Amino acid sequence: MPSNDNLRATGNQGKTANGNHRVLITGTGLYTPKNAISNEALVASFNAWVAADNAANSDAIARGELTARTESSAEFIVKASGIHSRYVLDADGILDPERMRPRLPARDNDQSSVQCEMGVAAAHEALAAAGVKAEDLDLVIVACSNLERPYPAVAVELQAALSAGGYAFDMNVACSSATFGIETAANAIRSGSAKRVLMVNPEICSAHLNFRDRDSHFIFGDACTAVVLEAADVATRTDGFEVLGSRLVTRFSNAIRNNFGFLNRTAAREDGAVESADDKLFIQEGRRVFREVCPLVAELITTHLGDIDATGSDLDRMWLHQANRHMNDMIARRVLGRDPSEQEAPIILDRYANTSSAGSVIAFHLHHDDLAAGSLGVLCSFGAGYSAGSVLLKRCG
Repeated sequence: MPSNDNLRATGNQGKTANGNHRVLITGTGLYTPKNAISNEALVASFNAWVAADNAANSDAIARGELTARTESSAEFIVKASGIHSRYVLDADGILDPERMRPRLPARDNDQSSVQCEMGVAAAHEALAAAGVKAEDLDLVIVACSNLERPYPAVAVELQAALSAGGYAFDMNVACSSATFGIETAANAIRSGSAKRVLMVNPEICSAHLNFRDRDSHFIFGDACTAVVLEAADVATRTDGFEVLGSRLVTRFSNAIRNNFGFLNRTAAREDGAVESADDKLFIQEGRRVFREVCPLVAELITTHLGDIDATGSDLDRMWLHQANRHMNDMIARRVLGRDPSEQEAPIILDRYANTSSAGSVIAFHLHHDDLAAGSLGVLCSFGAGYSAGSVLLKRCG
């Protein structure tokens, strides 16, 4: 496999040619909520709300003061995104036309937070796969689009729940949080400040989705992923994936946005109501995102491959961010120079929908066992910011 001096390992030693510690991904884990919502069920709820809202505003619609709302359909969702269903923490609240948001009751401060609970489940699987004990961890990173509180850090709570060693912190780079988290973990290992790192992505995307927006009510699902990274000289698993390198890029854009934050209450009206509540949830300009992000990501991957004197033809697998089937096909086509096969660029969004930063890791978790030693893959995420991350991985063995 093509390589260069900065990334090539020196024999079986634990360091690269430039003296940095080699980094391996030795385990992954996945927590999937038990509740699944099909497109048909989601559409039935949405259309019931549309009918009720149009009826309630029929006079204003007749006078031309309001535009009647348009119904959704399962066919429209599949055509627009490739999504057929999604897993969520709570389905009943989402499918209630009078509520249309999950019911996740507040927990006492002494109870485990929802994201910590998800993280524990995914972490246990990842640690078991790596053959690592939690107490041997040096660092725990929680990286996701939305954290359920500013502080104390969910990562520190997760560290305590696992009885993990070292230190912990949260980070947020929207849908790119996982790849940015992997680079942060890998850099800690390369520098020698950590030997074993757990990176976790607890995504509760259903909580920030506007289920009354026809253009986006179907996009998101919930899930949590976990990744164990280790220095090569301490890893016991011999068939993991070496992190050859990572490349990150950010470019400011308002095309994907969520304006929810602690300053919202300072801008409230005297009666306490917050203006423009819809923009405190997920909003995006879908066509603009497609037009601007696809070439950005394809160039990122292609340039990153050039760092190891490789091209798209050298790739055996692409684990791409799972937001939209058309975006993934376009990016893979630009990188490979042809249409990708289902094996080369696996899709999991058909049943998981967009799980933000967890998506590319789910694809990796479910679609890597068949790769032979020496196989080259790229784990890539992209989203709001804009932000994008590319991580080149080589199968060990």
